[in-house]
Amino acid sequence: MYERCKRHLAEQGYCGWPVVYREVPVFDTRAYRTVTLHILADENIPAVEHFFTADTHVQRLGGRAIGRAQLQHIDILLVRSVTRVDAALLSGTGVKFVGTATSGLDHIDQEYLSQRGIRFAYAPGSNANSVVEYVLAAVASVGDTLEKLLAGGVVGIVGYGHVGKAVAARCDALGIGYRVFDPWLQQNMISQTATLEQVLDCDVVTLHPELTADEPWPSHHLLGSAELERLRPDSVLINASRGPVIDNTALLAQLSSGRRFSTVLDVWEGEPAINAALLERVTLGSAHIAGYSLDGKLLATRMLSDAVKEWQHHHSPALDSPAGFAPALLLPEGLSRAGQIRYLLQSRYDISIDDVLLRQAILREQVVGKRAAQFDQLRKSYRGRRELAGSVVAHSLPTPADIETVRALGCIAVSTSDSE
Repeated sequence: MYERCKRHLAEQGYCGWPVVYREVPVFDTRAYRTVTLHILADENIPAVEHFFTADTHVQRLGGRAIGRAQLQHIDILLVRSVTRVDAALLSGTGVKFVGTATSGLDHIDQEYLSQRGIRFAYAPGSNANSVVEYVLAAVASVGDTLEKLLAGGVVGIVGYGHVGKAVAARCDALGIGYRVFDPWLQQNMISQTATLEQVLDCDVVTLHPELTADEPWPSHHLLGSAELERLRPDSVLINASRGPVIDNTALLAQLSSGRRFSTVLDVWEGEPAINAALLERVTLGSAHIAGYSLDGKLLATRMLSDAVKEWQHHHSPALDSPAGFAPALLLPEGLSRAGQIRYLLQSRYDISIDDVLLRQAILREQVVGKRAAQFDQLRKSYRGRRELAGSVVAHSLPTPADIETVRALGCIAVSTSDSE
């Protein structure tokens, strides 16, 4: 080929700079085959089939049922927090990519994945707003706690990660004071930094740290007997992070002793086999679903899909959420500011429903093993809860204060006269 090219150039009278030709192998399209990636996904991760569309085959399995035997021909493993991902699960498998549709990472052995060269992705912040709205729903459902906060009360926030920051931002928007304890961060990075003791003195204490046993500030049993003793009788304690952040045995002892500060637990030690006696004594309980809004779960799935596309160097247009827009809300006239906030929160999420469902599932069942199965079933069959933030809220004659309240909740305020 090289000699033929030289002769051709000479015949054409070419006498410029020498041209270098290389033999280039011809690509035989007949030898090309599309590689199908095999995905095993936790059955509670929604819309995997929607977001992972190109050259993938998706299988589903319950998170606690995922074992090494199911991973022999799997390329991508997608999990939630109930699946421990480590050498015991992955050794001897062909898994090349692990994604967790969660913000928390305490169930993932990241060092092992790095050593094995397994790509890893998670969904930081995907469920943050869902948890924020769970916390606000709890506050709005416990007596006149919301009114107290709007009148000058203070929220104590433990942990200043994605969720903690989102809680603080929503408090700012609503004009509610707050304090933050997170010793792992540089204190100049935290707005309204405080000691743990100062946070525990607040009207509402809400827990959002990562679960860690690492020194010098382990969050495992961060609240034990001494810390729980410090809580005011009229305060509200909310845990929507990880169950072991509170010593559940110590909490049960406190609540059984007559010191009945209000307690809202979404997470429990020993999940899914939770302590029924503790459930009987808390003010509100739920089955680890604070971050289970449909919007948050779909965002997490999309984030993992984007990570896989980046890993595969596959560029395709972003897909819209299959959920579409949530229905608009109509804000009634004549409500106080607290009444408006409570109405809007409960229009999207009524926390008392989850409390009733959990008590029915656990307290009517005498066999501990069956209670655990009931707990998991509540999570598996969880309804498609939509988030309030981003919703259109209509009002017939909105005042500037009405509009400010609606926007503080992350919503879009419109007048019904404008929408007609």
